[in-house]
Amino acid sequence: MADTLQKETEKDLAKRLSGHHFIDGRLVAAVSGETFPVVNPATGAEIGQAANGTEADVNVAVEAAAKAQKEWAKMPARARGKLLIECAARLQANAEEIARLLAWETGKAIRTESRPEAMVVADCFVFYGGLAGELKGETVPFSPTMLTLTQREPIGVVGAILPWNAPLMLMAFKIAPALAAGNAVVVKSAEEAPLATLRIIEIINEVLPAGVANILSGFGPECGAPLVAHPKVGKVTFTGSVETGRYIARAAAEKLIPITLELGGKSPMIVMDDADLDKAVAGAISGMRFTRQGQSCTAASRMFVHESIIDTFVQKVSEQVNAMKMGDPLDEETDIGTIISPAQFERVQSYISLGEREAGVETLRLSAVPTDSAFQKGLFVQPVIFKGIGNDHRVAREEIFGPVTCIIPFKNYEEVLEQANDSDFGLAATIWTKSLKVAMDATQRLQAGLVQVNQNIVAQPGLSYGGIKQSGLGKEASLEAMLDHFTHKKTIIINLD
Repeated sequence: MADTLQKETEKDLAKRLSGHHFIDGRLVAAVSGETFPVVNPATGAEIGQAANGTEADVNVAVEAAAKAQKEWAKMPARARGKLLIECAARLQANAEEIARLLAWETGKAIRTESRPEAMVVADCFVFYGGLAGELKGETVPFSPTMLTLTQREPIGVVGAILPWNAPLMLMAFKIAPALAAGNAVVVKSAEEAPLATLRIIEIINEVLPAGVANILSGFGPECGAPLVAHPKVGKVTFTGSVETGRYIARAAAEKLIPITLELGGKSPMIVMDDADLDKAVAGAISGMRFTRQGQSCTAASRMFVHESIIDTFVQKVSEQVNAMKMGDPLDEETDIGTIISPAQFERVQSYISLGEREAGVETLRLSAVPTDSAFQKGLFVQPVIFKGIGNDHRVAREEIFGPVTCIIPFKNYEEVLEQANDSDFGLAATIWTKSLKVAMDATQRLQAGLVQVNQNIVAQPGLSYGGIKQSGLGKEASLEAMLDHFTHKKTIIINLD
């Protein structure tokens, strides 16, 4: 298709994209014609409409993807890679408008969250565009009289179901490797954040053949479930709640198709008594994702701090979070944005109330909600630190997905490892220490798919990302993700006698 308009404002984009899916190379309305509102969580105002997808829309999108995938798979892998790199260039050129649209619909601060996320999308397409040539097979020395080899083949149509907390980055982690491997994709956006992801699919369709990349908006039961169940969908990749992940696993089991699930976490951060305290404090603030209102699967929502330094640690963290500005997500001065939706706002508040009611608990409410009348209906929540909550409390065990963390004292190393691993989740963990021996031991014994020492960076292209236990199945953002999760391996044997 022709290039879409450049440098549109977030308001222009929301108006133009409203009420549409993107299927088979073009913006289309839902089959039913129905829509649902997209709301700015900073103001409570409606900013657009999303097409309300149902099984009928899923059928149209999957059929278009299945048809396009046949020719896409025939294209040489490196040629597909070059197209992905061209997609990246266009995404980068339009990153600012994407970021502003994301901030407008999600409440994520433009400087600290939305703009960096938009740039990661382009980086991810570059990464997988370059890896397309790694779709290699092997020769197997099975017998001198047989030529035995393997080759990687695409699965077909991939269904990708997105969350609302980091929709752009997590969509890129799913669709870029799928496309590089020769699959076509049908994305189901998060109902709370459908517009920026729709814009990305529109942009990459300026480069890709029609039907290779499609996106639907809608709700889980009416749109997501039919996508998982569709007979021509050969793989599902999902990020979201454990409950929904279990549903998808059951539905996929009926079809015997592969799945990738990233289902959240309750990530421990261990601060030893010999840690560089200033670095650990900075790591706590970035690791808890306070700038994203704690809406992150890897948020350091359980901080275990040695009893000898815990008071100083809490004081330093509190001072720095108090200095952060909460406000208009589109303001360059804003550090912290909003919670995504009224339902999530109420969930977070319920956990804060639960912690506050616990006897002996010290509650620290940090930063300050904006006083501007334009944001009186905004879903702003002060970051909360609980001191005095044990690791067995619900607030310390259940994923809140808000700016709430528990800071828990410990006395010795063995004790804290046991507490850190005492969780249903196993996505991420960090340890802060100057001891190489302790660091190396902890990386072996912490039960998580991603373990970091003296840092707490977010997932990046090139770093294998995924959890264990209730945090999910499979890996994203790496070469292995493309090879193991978006291709089949075929064994070929040629008799030479």
